Amino acid sequence: MKILLLNGPNLNLLGRREPGIYGTRSFDEYLPELREAFPHFELEYFQSNHEGELIDKLHEVGFSYHGVVLNAGGYTHTSVALADAIAAIGTPVVEVHLSNLHAREEFRQRSLIGRNCIGSISGFKLESYKLALHYFDGQRPKRVGFKV
Repeated sequence: MKILLLNGPNLNLLGRREPGIYGTRSFDEYLPELREAFPHFELEYFQSNHEGELIDKLHEVGFSYHGVVLNAGGYTHTSVALADAIAAIGTPVVEVHLSNLHAREEFRQRSLIGRNCIGSISGFKLESYKLALHYFDGQRPKRVGFKV
């Protein structure tokens, strides 16, 4: 299964940006752990601080990949265009956030993209990505029958 891990603005600063909220590890440090935990997935990673690049990437993979794990960062709360891109593609998208959005500022408690995603996970720091991948793992076709 091909899964895109898609990170939005400021997530390139993980490990250095507000470690009390976002943790002390970078995504590049965490990615090998995800690949080891899910060796049967072909995990692609893409990060951009630019809304159009995120939309272009969704369009690129949105009809051929099995899933997208999206942390849209601040665009979660502001981007109708990103919400429309998610609605336009056929690939299921799981929205993830490192912090618990409901414990944050009021404007962060509203997601414009969430209604077009199959689910949302927040508050588990980098483990939020692993939880999303567990969802896709459960969607894999299982072999039925007896082993020969």
